Parts: sequence; C-alpha cells; structure tokens
Amino acid sequence: MDTVTYSNFQRNLKAYMQKVNDDADSLIVITKEPDNSVVVMNKDDYDAMQETMSILSNHKLMDRIREGDDQFAQNDGHQQNK
Repeated sequence: MDTVTYSNFQRNLKAYMQKVNDDADSLIVITKEPDNSVVVMNKDDYDAMQETMSILSNHKLMDRIREGDDQFAQNDGHQQNK
C-alpha cells in the first residue's frame, strides 16, 4: 500500500485515482494531523469488503457456512450418492 501526502494527492488526484483503479491497491493519504489521514480504494474492492463484513457479521449464515465446511471435510470432498 503506497502513501502520499494530502497536497500531492490533491495536485494529482486524477492520476492517483487511476492508479488505485488500475493496480487494485489502496492508497494512504496522510496529513500533518495523523488522525485526519484516509485510505483510498477502488469501488470494487470496497464493495467486496463490505459484503465480506456483512457475511461475517451474520451469525446464522456463518453457522451454515461452518456446517457446510464440516460436511465437506467429513466426506473428504466427495459427493455422496443418493
């Protein structure tokens, strides 16, 4: 993850936005006040992160995923004949 100063980011906004989208790598924009720093990421990565967080916070869904993982492991990855 690259880091850039706010003033440099502001001067070269279009280029940095293109780089974030092309490289699919986030960018940290730092300021003189560390609490005001931000992370810039492309929208697809942001959407994927939000979806992952939503799934991980859904306890019923995570229980079902774990149950499926256990079933898969018990069958050694093979489909059972019905």
